[in-house]
Amino acid sequence: MTFHVDEYKAAAGRYRAGMPYRRAGRSGLDLPAISLGLWHNFGDDMPLDRQQAILRRAFDKGITHFDLANNYGPPYGAAERNFGTHFARDLKPYRDELIISSKAGYDMWPGPYGQGGGGRKYILASADQSLKRMGLDYVDIFYSHRFDETTPLEETMGALDSLVRQGKALYVGISSYSGPRTREAIEILRELGTPLLIHQPAYSMLNRWVEEDLLDVLGETGVGCIAFSPLAQGMLTSKYLKGIPEGSRASQGKSLSPELLTEDSLKHVRALNAMARKRGQTLAQMALAWLLKDSRVTSVLVGASSVEQLDDNLLAVKNITFSDAELKAIDKHAVDAGINLWSKSSRG
Repeated sequence: MTFHVDEYKAAAGRYRAGMPYRRAGRSGLDLPAISLGLWHNFGDDMPLDRQQAILRRAFDKGITHFDLANNYGPPYGAAERNFGTHFARDLKPYRDELIISSKAGYDMWPGPYGQGGGGRKYILASADQSLKRMGLDYVDIFYSHRFDETTPLEETMGALDSLVRQGKALYVGISSYSGPRTREAIEILRELGTPLLIHQPAYSMLNRWVEEDLLDVLGETGVGCIAFSPLAQGMLTSKYLKGIPEGSRASQGKSLSPELLTEDSLKHVRALNAMARKRGQTLAQMALAWLLKDSRVTSVLVGASSVEQLDDNLLAVKNITFSDAELKAIDKHAVDAGINLWSKSSRG
């Protein structure tokens, strides 16, 4: 399937559609409370017209931030390439209203220089490739996608600093770094003159590792936080309450193993779902709202396989207030579900 043939004109009321904007730490940049992640659903396995409809709806509803990485697909690079096609067709006139981010850190191309990590050659080459795929002169945020214990942190942060000085990125970020490593990265970048803007950790009701020390580090140092996988790869939705439906991530082995959907885990998810219903929210809406209740969380990244799913998630911002009794009840069931696929990096 191909594109919708009509010419796109953004909704005139996109900034009156109810989307709150929150400051990223002590920077001068605001992000929408809900941002759109292109990890899934923007590879070559998704029809272009559906991708286009999701991107259009997102911008029309006030989502100004689109998050990518070099290896998003499938295949690797496809999400950036497809986004570049949509950008050229629909979003280019609105470039100055958009925050577009990408990352480098995992394996990407053959040979010793394309296997990921934090080396200078890999990061700078990756950034050039990403810009070419997306048809951009610069990205707004470029991330080190993971901590690389085999490369000096000074080299990794120096490469990010170079991207800013070369005009290829406006800001820099890191993803899945531990609290101590984050503090080191902040200090190195501060000395270089390119402050760290934001950290992107996996964070959800079922994956609360950031609460050990990372959120405190970010709050103390004035660095923003954007949570990815806020719905725990789909566990915090109504999708798995009665088993594993055909076509779901778990049924396809996409970032959610069926082995994680134990009866004990689902017992907690069902209890959280009942609490959400009492609040007049879906489980997904409550899970997003629960993250946004913390002022240190700048934004949450959602994926969407349809316009309808995106619309449902956007309703989360209508109620991000929780009573003490609600929070206490949620804590009993917001327990670790073994879904932190990025723990190796965050332990570094």
